[in-house]
Amino acid sequence: MRKLERRAILCMILAAFLFVGLCIFVYRFTTKGADWATYYFNDHIYSNGHLATGRIYDVNGTLLAGNKNGKIKYYKDEETRRATAHAVGDADGAVATSAQTAFREQLVGYNILTGTYSVTGKGNDITLTVDKDICLEAYEAMAGRNGCVGVYNYETGEIICMVSTPSFDPKDPPSMKKAESGTFMNKFLIGTMTPGSIFKLVTSAAAIENYEDLDDWSYDCDGYKQYGEQSITCTGAHGHVDFTSALSNSCNCGFADLTEEIGGKTMRKYVKKLGLTTSYDIDGVHNAEGSFDLPKNDDLSLAWAGIGQWKDQLNPCSMLVYMGAIARDGRSVVPRLIHSNLEIPKETDRMIEKETAERLQKMMKNNVEEEYGSYNFPGLEIYAKTGTAEVGNGESNAWFSGFIKNPDYPYAFIVCVEKGGVGLQVAAPIANQVLQKLVNTDTAATNS
Repeated sequence: MRKLERRAILCMILAAFLFVGLCIFVYRFTTKGADWATYYFNDHIYSNGHLATGRIYDVNGTLLAGNKNGKIKYYKDEETRRATAHAVGDADGAVATSAQTAFREQLVGYNILTGTYSVTGKGNDITLTVDKDICLEAYEAMAGRNGCVGVYNYETGEIICMVSTPSFDPKDPPSMKKAESGTFMNKFLIGTMTPGSIFKLVTSAAAIENYEDLDDWSYDCDGYKQYGEQSITCTGAHGHVDFTSALSNSCNCGFADLTEEIGGKTMRKYVKKLGLTTSYDIDGVHNAEGSFDLPKNDDLSLAWAGIGQWKDQLNPCSMLVYMGAIARDGRSVVPRLIHSNLEIPKETDRMIEKETAERLQKMMKNNVEEEYGSYNFPGLEIYAKTGTAEVGNGESNAWFSGFIKNPDYPYAFIVCVEKGGVGLQVAAPIANQVLQKLVNTDTAATNS
């Protein structure tokens, strides 16, 4: 009898191990099945280590890349291939965030029931949100300079333009050793750069919502603000500025004073609240998190951080989402890279209050009308902020970020030219060129 009991107990233990093992397998099969099925040694979907199935289209239905028998047929024009290289990718998967790499599962048509089996044997088609013509316009506007351009629809979340330079021809890519630094990096998604004065829109939001006497605040700028033996400097003496004119003049000294009033604790709260340290899930692709050191007991460093310098590192995509929040009265929309007419846009948490967004809108519009010149953006309802971020050796990143406040053209944009110079002189014309092309393209499509 005891032998039967021992055997029964042993059988129950073995059955328990079997059940646990089965549960682990089912879990791993469910979560890792796509990785197993799309592994590079699967000859059904790879040829000589290259994806052999699936096609990639732009938002207008133009074939950008088609995989067949381990070879990729790219779009015929080389400049367009270079403009869309970081969105589409290359045969070797050098661009980790590209469709060829990040959307491999969708391209081969994997699902949990049929695996990688395809009735046609051609895999799946993917339509990206990017427009090849707008990307080409951005690439040409960069004119060989390094940086990135991003435009997205802040109502749908679709990324219309995503250009990173230096780029490459995916049809004939350079080797890793010979490629210029940053060639295979999508700077819009995974780059982080010193933001300079576009960060003042973050400090402004924190001030509006936390500084009770903001309407009475003013500052007399004589070109520098002393901190012991060191100082914060402006491009010139701005004289007497209030909150609105401090932003339009991009007064470093005024915003240094505001940052001190707000404090490091509140500033840390707002870089998180505004999504600047967030990694968004963009159809399975994750952008880089920004990083910000906002010290409590170091007024000089805190002041520099509040004007977008010090150790501030901003991801362009995250800033673009924040621009969408200002345009949409406080809530933004998570970006998307795969086009779908059926998918409902996913809103972010509330970043700022509606009244805060409305005030920032007025101030950004004032920037354009009073300082940048509306005539530089003909026909566009531009709300924006420039940035000129010092990066050492007398060089600066040129920034321009904002949005169009028009229900027919709900686009937020960001331009960064690394070591390019002054934001208004360098980055703003690029934004105008790209947006003019986008709006005119939309107008033509509406009228056709």
